[in-house]
Amino acid sequence: MSNFFTIEISDPIYEFDNLRWVTVKSNALKKRADVSVFIPKGVVPQDIKGIVILLHGVYGSHWAWSLKGGVHRITQKLIDDFKIQPMLLIMPSDGLFGDGSGYLSHHTENYEQWIVEDLKNLIHEIQSDLKPDLPFFITGLSMGGFGAMRLGAKYPQVFKSFSGLSSITEFSQLRQFLENNDDSVLKENVLAEENTLQWILAHKSQLPLFRFDCGKDDLLVEPNRKLHQELESNGIPHIYEEYEGSHDWPYWQGHITDTLLFFSKFIE
Repeated sequence: MSNFFTIEISDPIYEFDNLRWVTVKSNALKKRADVSVFIPKGVVPQDIKGIVILLHGVYGSHWAWSLKGGVHRITQKLIDDFKIQPMLLIMPSDGLFGDGSGYLSHHTENYEQWIVEDLKNLIHEIQSDLKPDLPFFITGLSMGGFGAMRLGAKYPQVFKSFSGLSSITEFSQLRQFLENNDDSVLKENVLAEENTLQWILAHKSQLPLFRFDCGKDDLLVEPNRKLHQELESNGIPHIYEEYEGSHDWPYWQGHITDTLLFFSKFIE
């Protein structure tokens, strides 16, 4: 019996690049939501070693990582070159609240549980021949980095490790990306204005090694440097790296490889 009222899956006849598209009525959101899934070519589902959730940024949706960043092709090449273990990619929409939900729990729709619970149940339903105990990893860019870092730290029992690219690190930073810099509607709807550091500190004894990076010309580089310094001050093991680049797709496309290589090290 399905965990969901409805699941619509793309017809394999029209799929390309080993991408699939799914629309599901989410229990957490109480409405339909979209997901892109990448299943590597030349790998049977039983040989998949890990599942990576990739979260998009503000204004985007489930297709952004694949159709703007080509992450599925990057992943396929890394697998073909034996640089990473075979991984399945899940790329969900954030629920499409305003300019971005922040992947936070709202009063009426739980965008956090959509990622943490619904996706895990969904992938095992639509791809039932996967091994049931595969490790889950989570990463994202900008707002998606905020979601990945915060949820990875908040739910260490769910995620084997986590990573962020050009990440928003505190709720207040979302404002600069919203229309007219107005975050009043988002503030009214979220249950709490959370930040990344609070959950890292709350669960510091349970966390795996994690990583994050940012471009030297990125508008979020100072918040990322501040988070790095705070983690060092609190003795939290982590990897932080800076590269040339800005808050844009060339940077994220160029550096998602670092995250995939990092995640693969956690797979036995």
